[in-house]
Amino acid sequence: MNTSNTNKSKAQVERERVMAVLDAADSEVPKNPHEDYSAEGVESFDTIFESSVSGSAATVGEVVVGKVVSVQEDFVLVDINYKSEGLIPISEFRLVDGKTIEVGSEVEVYVDKIENENGMVVLSKDKADMLKAWNDISRAAENEEVIEGTVIAKVKGGLSVDIGVKAFLPGSQIDLRPVRNMDIYIGKTYKFKVIKFNKRRGNIVLSRRAILEAERESLRSQTLDSMAEGSVVKGMVKNITDYGAFIDLGGMDGLLHITDMSWGRVKHPSEMLNVGDELEVKVLKFDNAKERVSLGLKQMTDDPWEKIAQDYPAGKKLEGKIVNLADYGAFVELGEGIEGLIHVSEMSWIKRIKHPSDIVTVGDEVKVVVLELDAENRRISLGMKQLEPNPWVTLKDTYPPGTIIEGEVKSLTDFGAFVGISDGIDGLIHISDFSWTKRVNHPSEVIEKGAQVKAVVLGVDIENERFSLGIKQLDGDPWTSIEDKYSIGTQHEVKVVKTADFGVFVELESHIEGLIHISELSVKRIDKAEEVVKEGDSIKAEVITIDKDARKISLSAKIVTLREQKVDVADYIKKATSTSTTSLGDVFGDAFKTADAAAKPAEAAKPTDDGSSES
Repeated sequence: MNTSNTNKSKAQVERERVMAVLDAADSEVPKNPHEDYSAEGVESFDTIFESSVSGSAATVGEVVVGKVVSVQEDFVLVDINYKSEGLIPISEFRLVDGKTIEVGSEVEVYVDKIENENGMVVLSKDKADMLKAWNDISRAAENEEVIEGTVIAKVKGGLSVDIGVKAFLPGSQIDLRPVRNMDIYIGKTYKFKVIKFNKRRGNIVLSRRAILEAERESLRSQTLDSMAEGSVVKGMVKNITDYGAFIDLGGMDGLLHITDMSWGRVKHPSEMLNVGDELEVKVLKFDNAKERVSLGLKQMTDDPWEKIAQDYPAGKKLEGKIVNLADYGAFVELGEGIEGLIHVSEMSWIKRIKHPSDIVTVGDEVKVVVLELDAENRRISLGMKQLEPNPWVTLKDTYPPGTIIEGEVKSLTDFGAFVGISDGIDGLIHISDFSWTKRVNHPSEVIEKGAQVKAVVLGVDIENERFSLGIKQLDGDPWTSIEDKYSIGTQHEVKVVKTADFGVFVELESHIEGLIHISELSVKRIDKAEEVVKEGDSIKAEVITIDKDARKISLSAKIVTLREQKVDVADYIKKATSTSTTSLGDVFGDAFKTADAAAKPAEAAKPTDDGSSES
């Protein structure tokens, strides 16, 4: 097309061409004087021209097929077989397979106006595409067909999608689960379902979730059909919690519990897995009715405890890493899935360890020795101190029983005092080894912390790591000669130091006490010791039994009274000393009756404290 005619309509160009032809013919052919060349005799030019260009009719609002006759920088000229062409902005033509529109291409266009001020048809490629898109969308909505579109932007409440026209994808319809970051979807092409369509308002709502749910349901049916306990399945980590991970098996989820992730220790599932990881797992349990699946990852490898006996025999020296601390000890990782425990008592020969953190921390590499193996309960007992010489063995050789030592009192307890000896080893003076005769209720009554004391070595218990000391052993035991000073049958003036329901304790000499049972306090039957004596009173009593091993002396004030009353007490004493379970009063009731009978005439008129007579 001549560029000079670009701005002329097709009708103008054709009219000029026809006129030029007629003018040329008129000048070359002579007129016949007999022919009529008047306007009435010849068909008008306008009629002839209109007839030549009226091969088709264009209707406003119609989509027609046209041919590209010219492509300029800013517009495209399209012939729709009408008396004039139409101009369409080149911006309305999208790239097709990376190529721009070419002359001769056929395109669908929308007739917007028959003629503008320049006499040309007003066409639109965009409106034609939109009408076509609306028709496709309408058909897809009615038939529930799937359409394809590209996410182009993030908008309030969701995403904007190009499906030929702009459509809205709500945030709740993007995926099966709530989406936090919608930016990752921009620029990507997906398939959608039209869930709401209103052409008049230009409102289109899409759903990707509906398609995913349908696909998931299809996969779920297939997965359920193939699921069986013991089978190995592939899946993807969908979600991670504190107690495990949920694995997408294809249409359904399975739980991989944290205890089934590794044969070793796992503090949190995120140590082993990330969302999106693909892995193979074993089906441990499958409940078809509830559609619940329990999965295992560690079961994909052999259990390391199956060969534990041959790999970790007792006495074997090993190296491992501290992986956890407890109040009672430290756990050591010896290999994948294998842990052993070092109890606090097995960490040092001499240090008093209150908590394993006093010695080790998590992450430390330590040397240990296997003390005991319990394969059935999956327990390995380890020791650290066993890698060093046992100082208690040396201690026993250095301090044989009877050795006198001197040391500082390190601490006091309810049961005794600890005295520092050497190399961090303390000896214990038990509360019972402070005095042969004195009743000691607490070590602080005898010694104080920080004081220097002498003591006798009583013994070294290597197995229980105990070093026993005694203070009273520095002096002779007065009980060894007790029978010489307080033989049975001898009478002594004693002092009441304590009363009890069953009798009174009396002091024979400093720190040596004896017991007068309530039945031996008086020839009369009494219910309480306080009826005849009180603390601080001095009374005369006769020794009736001595138990040196138990360090007990039994006395009787009643026998003294009976002897004074000239009562024969030989049988009474014999029976009293031959029984340990029956009171003397019960055994010798007859003797008491005799003594009472002899005493009543003289005591009948004796008044009591309250003025009444005693019976």
